[in-house]
Amino acid sequence: MISISLVGLPGGGKSTVGKSVARRLNRKFFDSDHVIEERIGTSIRSFFDQHGEAAFRDIESSIIGELTLMEGAVIATGGGAVLRPESRRFLRDRTHVVYLRTTPQEIFRRLRHDTQRPLLQVPDPLAKLRELFNEREPFYKEVAHFVIDTGRPSVPSLVNMLLMQLELAGLVDPNFQPPSSKRSEEK
Repeated sequence: MISISLVGLPGGGKSTVGKSVARRLNRKFFDSDHVIEERIGTSIRSFFDQHGEAAFRDIESSIIGELTLMEGAVIATGGGAVLRPESRRFLRDRTHVVYLRTTPQEIFRRLRHDTQRPLLQVPDPLAKLRELFNEREPFYKEVAHFVIDTGRPSVPSLVNMLLMQLELAGLVDPNFQPPSSKRSEEK
């Protein structure tokens, strides 16, 4: 069973949508940023401050390599996971990649008060998001098997759109129900 990876800008909903998709498909969920923080023993922001982005991307690429070898997982990647060619290759070749496409303006609306994302701790976060979008979107498109424009739909709507795309691609059985759903119907 092929794993599913979610890519997109920071704050684009990858973790939230990924958790819901994993729950609906009864699969394991991994957030690559959380795996990295467990591995390095500190926050990504602190690691960035101490060691810089290049050192972080080295670790991130290694973690992406490990996670993409898992069977049937749902993986939410960090916003910059596509920056390294080897990470893009791991994602594209080993998983089915969904690009959750969100505009910089929408992400700014969601994250304007966030203090944990190191790349947004700048005087003009919206300008930074636009810069990140322009830099990264070609990479997101390169690795994506399909793109979902997130706009403002609810998380359940996004999850349903994603599952429908997976069904159309033949990667998910349209009649699949997680064990807990089947049990509740039998009662």
